[in-house]
Amino acid sequence: MERKNAWPKYKDEKQKEVFDFCDGYRKFISECKTERECVTEFERMAIEAGYQDLNEIIAKKQTVKAGDKVYANNMGKMFASFVVGSKSIEEGMNILGAHVDSPRLDLKQNPLYEDSDMALLDTHYYGGVKKYQWVTLPLAFHGVIVKKDGTLVNVNIGDKDDDPVFGISDLLIHLSADQMDKKASKVIDGESLDILVGSIPVDEKDEEGKDVKDRVKTNIMNILIAQYGIEEEDFLSAEIEVVPAGAARDYGFDRSMIMGYGHDDRVCAYPSFMAMLEMGIPERTSCCLIVDKEEIGSVGATGMSSRFFENTIAELMNATGDYNELKLRRALRNSKALSSDVSAGFDPLFPAVMEKKNSAFLGRGLCINKYTGSRGKSGSNDANPEYMAQLRRIFDENEVCFQTAELGKVDQGGGGTIAYILAEYDMDVIDSGIAVLNMHAPWEIISKVDVYEALRGYIAFLKLAK
Repeated sequence: MERKNAWPKYKDEKQKEVFDFCDGYRKFISECKTERECVTEFERMAIEAGYQDLNEIIAKKQTVKAGDKVYANNMGKMFASFVVGSKSIEEGMNILGAHVDSPRLDLKQNPLYEDSDMALLDTHYYGGVKKYQWVTLPLAFHGVIVKKDGTLVNVNIGDKDDDPVFGISDLLIHLSADQMDKKASKVIDGESLDILVGSIPVDEKDEEGKDVKDRVKTNIMNILIAQYGIEEEDFLSAEIEVVPAGAARDYGFDRSMIMGYGHDDRVCAYPSFMAMLEMGIPERTSCCLIVDKEEIGSVGATGMSSRFFENTIAELMNATGDYNELKLRRALRNSKALSSDVSAGFDPLFPAVMEKKNSAFLGRGLCINKYTGSRGKSGSNDANPEYMAQLRRIFDENEVCFQTAELGKVDQGGGGTIAYILAEYDMDVIDSGIAVLNMHAPWEIISKVDVYEALRGYIAFLKLAK
């Protein structure tokens, strides 16, 4: 049952549609490298498309009716958008759920120090990373610093043409005999992922004639104070993410792919949200749920395990004038969901870890994973075959190219998504996303045609799933 490559469907103007859509996506991931930046952009696009803030609806005691477009923003890092359907929400919603956090390095709360006339920032890696992949790369800082008075300072340094970049040094090959004998997991230790940020010292004496300690560190703090008004203690209430510097790029002579940071999982989040913009008045309420913290277990107030989604549905139903606790439970149980998350693309350079006939391939369309998990399906959702049959019919009738896959050979490892958390509401849910090469590396690779097929598949799902 080998699935066909999707590119032959697209010739001339049709191929231009694929490339034009992916130009927008490439711009999105180039500019939105943190979950905050993604949510800010989704909120901007939602407002532009006529969506109303649910909090304003609640404050004004307004009612919501079929066709209304509503969104909710949770702490700037989680986002839900809805197009209210002609049927009651109690009868169920069609939900696309994706995450926008990606593996990275985070600055520690007390990060800045000096050693050997160099100023460095201490980091803590976030999510599953191969630590050795993050050295000798140009890196950028994205995030926020919140001062004691509540003032929020946005930080974005390293991606503009005239910005400096930063990085982590590595041991020269000439002195690497011991290092080269280490396991890959030990070649670079987590505590060695420190960012070099400066090397010019201030004068030995300050204006009062006192000796200055840590003269390079002092110079860096002087720069931060002058340019951003940031004191060293402000790092205590900062959320600074260290990400690869530079824009996503077309990949390959034929420009059929995109190399960029954060495809996992923004490559699913973007077409999920864009599918919402294609909804008129659906029968079943359409929902796109964008979450944080998936890479570390969906924990915290902005992760899928929080009550944000459930509470937001309750508020939305109340705004339609049709809420009680039992109806909320029925609405969640009667819903259908696609956990829009990426899958491991088959790499011909590493065939030994994949079972080829059950692998995802770049260029063969939207990927359906009936189950994920590790080894014996631990931590998996494992969708029902009745639901899979419904999706097959929807995609086939709408000529959406799709493929099925597992995450590598059974004993090689595995991973999870937010699917199992949505399934706790007793709703049908399955993983559905895009094949990625270099997953969790600083630079990942996807096929443009897969992104476009995902858009088409997500639109069909929102309109037709029951």
